[in-house]
Amino acid sequence: MKTSSKGIALIKSAEGLRLKAYPDPGTGGLPWTIGYGSTSGVTRNMVITEAQAEQMLAEDLVRFERIVERAVRVPVTQGQFDALVSFTYNVGEGNFTKSTLLRKLNAGDTAGAAEQFSRWVHAGGKVLSGLVKRRAAERALFLGIA
Repeated sequence: MKTSSKGIALIKSAEGLRLKAYPDPGTGGLPWTIGYGSTSGVTRNMVITEAQAEQMLAEDLVRFERIVERAVRVPVTQGQFDALVSFTYNVGEGNFTKSTLLRKLNAGDTAGAAEQFSRWVHAGGKVLSGLVKRRAAERALFLGIA
């Protein structure tokens, strides 16, 4: 599967567009981030164009789509796939593949998996309002109510 325009819009909205590298909001440091939340190869003083941000997002999406496709062992809807790609894009492969969300989904407990999104709202030991909003949007997309 490929991330739909709805999924891409969710990621862009949640990440925002920043053309100058910035520190992770949760840690105040690593990983440095740029564009629509890209971290691969980003250095402290890096500056990019909007076109480069779009290209980085496209490359990141391919990587995260593959991660979701490899980890999910049950059929999913387009909305579920989009929500999972957005979630994995944000929390990373390791956190996704070890998550209760994925375990419940693969066990056929879709409702239980959906309830797990709201548990992933902490960064740097505190609840971040941006993550609360993002997880609610991912959950809604996952459940087909967005």
